[in-house]
Parts: sequence; C-alpha cells; structure tokens
Amino acid sequence: MTSSSASKALPAAAARRAGAKPAPSGGDAQAVVDAHRDEGASELFGITELCREFGITLRALRFYEDKGLLAPRRVNGARVYTRRDRARLALILRAKDIGSPLAEIKRYLDLYGDHGEGRAEQLRYVIERTDGAIRELEQKRAQIDDTLAELRVINASCRRHLAARRRSDKKTA
Repeated sequence: MTSSSASKALPAAAARRAGAKPAPSGGDAQAVVDAHRDEGASELFGITELCREFGITLRALRFYEDKGLLAPRRVNGARVYTRRDRARLALILRAKDIGSPLAEIKRYLDLYGDHGEGRAEQLRYVIERTDGAIRELEQKRAQIDDTLAELRVINASCRRHLAARRRSDKKTA
C-alpha cells in the first residue's frame, strides 16, 4: 500500500468507526460530517460548527480537548465531534457559567462512564455540589444585604448632614 492509498484508507476507516458513510475520494472531515448528516442522523459535528453554535473559539474547544474534557474523533487530521461530545460541551459551558473549576467539571463528566452507568453517582455529585454552592451564595447574599443596609444608613446620614450644612450656610449668608 502506498502512502497516498494508506492516507485514503485511514479516513474511510475512521468514518466507518464514526458511523458515517466513507468520505468521498479526496474528501475531508467536513465531507464526512456532511455525508453523515445527509442520512438524517445529525450525529457528527465539525469544529467550526460547534464553535459557532456555542459561541466559543477554536482555541477554547482545543483547550477543553487538551484538558481531557472532550475527545473528538479524527478524520484526515481534522476533529469530528459526536452527539456525546456536543452534550459534554454544553455541560462544560453551563458548569463554567456557574463558576465550576475545570477539575470539578472533568470529575463530573468522568462519573458518567462510557454508557451512562455512573448516572446516579453523577446526580448525587451534582446534588452535593449544588447544595453547597446554594448555601454559600445564600450566606453571601445575606452579607450583601447587611452591607447594603449599612451603606444606605451611612448614605442617608451623610445626605442629612449635607442638607443641614446647606441650611446653616444659607442662614449665615
């Protein structure tokens, strides 16, 4: 097998493992994604497609891959993402939005397992983490409410003193 025929066979094998039709001769990852989508399954996504959909950069997506949060398949060296990768990305971004560190996000995702066998454990983990976060935020909110009340008292006091000073200045003028 020549190097050019080997390079053509490899993408076809990768496409079969991904459950897609083989790429057209000389095709690229996008062709594999498009061919698969033509079947109506919509189970494979290209890197630019996910970046556009989630409003993130290519660099961010690669960063999540480097951290072991995502493991896209490769077709002709290009990343091809499955529905599972897409769901994981949605969870990553949602967890980041609420302030979860990447190590916690990875632990949560890893609990799921290859076939969802860790789902109950994953749910218990989320309940434990969210209970703690809710308690912490409620404490912070109480502290903020106390600080706001104190600031309002100080503000009102300063306004009264300033108004009294203006009245006394008008009387002496």
